Formats: sequence, C-alpha cells, structure tokens
Amino acid sequence: MTYLGFLAIFVVAPILALWAVAILDTRRGIGVPAHMRSWHAHWILLAHVIVAVLYTTPWDNYLVATRVWWYDPALVTGLVIWYVPIEEYAFFVLMTLLTGSWLLLVLRHKPEQAPAPVNGVRLRRVSTLAIFAVWLVFAAILALGWRPGTYMALLFVWALPPIMLQTAFGADILWRNRRAIWLTIAPMTLYLSAADKLAISSGTWTINPEQTVNVLLLERLPLEEFLFFFIVNALITFGMTLVMSVESKARATRYLMVLRSLFSRKQTLKFGSE
Repeated sequence: MTYLGFLAIFVVAPILALWAVAILDTRRGIGVPAHMRSWHAHWILLAHVIVAVLYTTPWDNYLVATRVWWYDPALVTGLVIWYVPIEEYAFFVLMTLLTGSWLLLVLRHKPEQAPAPVNGVRLRRVSTLAIFAVWLVFAAILALGWRPGTYMALLFVWALPPIMLQTAFGADILWRNRRAIWLTIAPMTLYLSAADKLAISSGTWTINPEQTVNVLLLERLPLEEFLFFFIVNALITFGMTLVMSVESKARATRYLMVLRSLFSRKQTLKFGSE
C-alpha cells in the first residue's frame, strides 16, 4: 500500500463523509450547542491544523533521523522535506481534520455537559501535577538511555507539556465535556490504530523494534503506535474543546485583564520611581 493510498482510503474518505454529514446537519438546523460557540468552529479547526504541523514537524523528523521509524521509499512519492516524506506532513493535517470533524459531529448530536466539579481549581492543579509526574518518569528514561523505551519516552516527553497547559487552564471544563471528549478520543484511536496496523503489515512504514518495548497489539501494532494515536487525539480534542468553550473564553478574558492590570501597575511603579 502506498502512503498516498493509505491517506486516500483511511483518512480523506472519512473526512469527506463527515463533511457531507455536516452540510446535511447545517441544512437541518443542527449545530454545535450554545456553550461551544466561542468562535466559529471551522476557524478553530484550521488553527489546530497549523499548530499540529508546527509542533509535530521537528519531533517527527527526529524520529525518522534516529531510525525510530522509517518508510519504504518505493511506496512514497519521493518528495522529502528534511527527513520526512510529504505524505507524512499531509497526515499531520488530515488527522487533525479527521479528529476535529468527528468531535464536531459528536457535539452536534451529543451536546450534553456534565455538572461542574465541586472544586475546579483543585482539579486543575492535581491533574496537571499528576501529568507532570508522568512526564518526569519518561524524561528520566530518555536521560538514562534505555533503548527499548526510546519511542515511548520521546512520545510522552513531546506530548505531555501541551496537555499540561490544557489541564492547568481548563481541566474542569474538560471534565464537564468528558462525554463528547471520550466519544471522540476512543473511536478515533481505535480506528486509526487499526488502519496503522494495516499500513505496517503492508510495509508502508516500519517501527524499529529495537526502540520499542516490543508489546504488539493485533499481532503487528506496537503499543507505542496505539499510545501515539491516543495522546494525539487527546491533544486535538482537548484543544478544540477548550477553545470552543464559552466558559474558556470568559476565563481567558479574565486572565488577560489580570495580566494587563499587573503590567499597568508595574509600569506605573516604574515611572513613579523615576
């Protein structure tokens, strides 16, 4: 299977189907719920595409450069930017569009929010500290140079910092929208993992067994690949949920006002001392 064939069958086709459903929903007057209309959803999705490309490009090129994974040159177009074929960059874009479009579908048809947690501030702090502890573990694995843990450690060291930012800002908001979040992360992770297994089986790309813990799912899928799809889907879903949330917008506005107030006070004290 060529990489372009993989993208066309397993990513582009579902995206087009989701967009067709979105058009039908719009004509029937079905939209995202009011609590998720901070900004237009399509602009939010486009912003996440841009962030995904910028944030993933250096990390993925490092994986290929260090032979964590590699691709079959005969199954790509041959256009390579740095170490990675152009199809891989397309995958950054298309996976974000796929997961984001699925989230919008879920929100249009399963818009319910759970009650707010009793102590949102505590939830934000505890969840962020817990994730930071996990990050430290994988950072230590990288520092110690345990080769079988390389891929997993690189994955978590790369992915957990933005997730910590997300939980520090809005773990309570994510918790309130957990139904839509899990109805996005779970099916998207399972679907993309199954598609990835087929691509690995056909030789489209190869994961280096020397840099993985060698735990295989479905007989061919490395555990790290499953975790990759899980955590990237979480990044996309958390990010879109927070940016779309009206509650997030109000919170961000309050934070900006506090920062402006502090900056103005600092400037006043500075000029007063002169």
